[in-house]
Amino acid sequence: MPTLMQNRQHAVAFIVVLVLLESIGFGIILPVMPQLIMGLADVSLSRASAIGGYLMFTYAAVQFFAAPVLGAMGDRFGRRPILLYTLLALSLDYLLMAFAPTLLWLFLARFIAGAASSTYSLAYAYITDITEPERRAQRFGMVGAAFGGGFILGPVIGGLLGEFGERIPFYAAAALAMINFIYGYFVLGESLGMRDRRRFELKRANPVGALNQIAKYPIALGLAIAYFLYMLGHFSLPATWTYYTMEKFSWSESQIGLSLGFAGVFMILVQAFLIRWAIPALGAFRTGLVGMLAMMVGFCGYALATAGWQLYPWLAIASISGFVTPALQSVMTAQIPANAQGELQGALSSLSSITAILGPLLMTQLFAYYSAPDALLYFPGMPFLAAAGLTVLCLLVFAGTVKSAGAAQADPA
Repeated sequence: MPTLMQNRQHAVAFIVVLVLLESIGFGIILPVMPQLIMGLADVSLSRASAIGGYLMFTYAAVQFFAAPVLGAMGDRFGRRPILLYTLLALSLDYLLMAFAPTLLWLFLARFIAGAASSTYSLAYAYITDITEPERRAQRFGMVGAAFGGGFILGPVIGGLLGEFGERIPFYAAAALAMINFIYGYFVLGESLGMRDRRRFELKRANPVGALNQIAKYPIALGLAIAYFLYMLGHFSLPATWTYYTMEKFSWSESQIGLSLGFAGVFMILVQAFLIRWAIPALGAFRTGLVGMLAMMVGFCGYALATAGWQLYPWLAIASISGFVTPALQSVMTAQIPANAQGELQGALSSLSSITAILGPLLMTQLFAYYSAPDALLYFPGMPFLAAAGLTVLCLLVFAGTVKSAGAAQADPA
């Protein structure tokens, strides 16, 4: 079994590859979910979007309770065993969806996935373990770029495979998760030394306890609220993009996959290259503001587009929102001690879970209402308009929190 990694560059490379393969597996299934739901439930696209929201709700509700437990266990037992557990569970999740004879199987699969959803938070904790504070923002950007790379390949592969059947991409996703597990078992070393571990406490390993711990640090709570608003709006994209483009522009699975792949290309450009310039040149605070403004403009563009080709320039502009999470992570991790980084990431995952509970339900219900045949106002882009409004609130909270604490203190760059 691997021991503590001494070669930090090798460790970073492994985590980047891990996130890349994980995001490919996630992206593969996006273009075909509406067809699978419509086939199993025999419903319209509008109704399928609402069911898709309930599936995302199931995943997020379970993740809300599981994420801080897994994060705290990572602080106690190390990152490696928890990462391996999540990969094995995700493989089972995809297999269940591939073989699902009824909608109930899809809900069971999403329950299992939610109980093991800590790959990204543990990846960030792993990077924090092995990276100096002044270099974390750039490496967080590399992790984001890996997610973007998977988002290029995953949806494109899923869209192409989906042309041969809506279940084929799920088999491919299961295989990727299992390859990830095997690779990690034999290669991945532990990043958290014994001296930096702390004992497991159930009162802290729950959503409320983890969020209470964040509240103890000066500006972390305000930034967590900004993160919550950002993620709530951001969830409109995965929740409704496939349904929106099928409804408004009659896109096929391959067209949907190509559009998401295009978004992934720009995500990589932003998080692998532009973020390396933006953080040192502008500082984490201003970088975050630029990302939020870009998201607001891009989402308004999605909502008001009148032809499918118009979505592409807005996707390019909105990709600059990739600045937001690395900037927020950079500011927040600078406020938290080393032995609580896993707890921080678990708490942030819990916030993401709350937004994933509320966001998909809100956005898919908005889409279902405004795209229904009997809608008083037909406007399927309403979820994106709502997301733009939430981003405005995020920007105001973020700016107010950092300014009230003093930019020099809050901005590690």
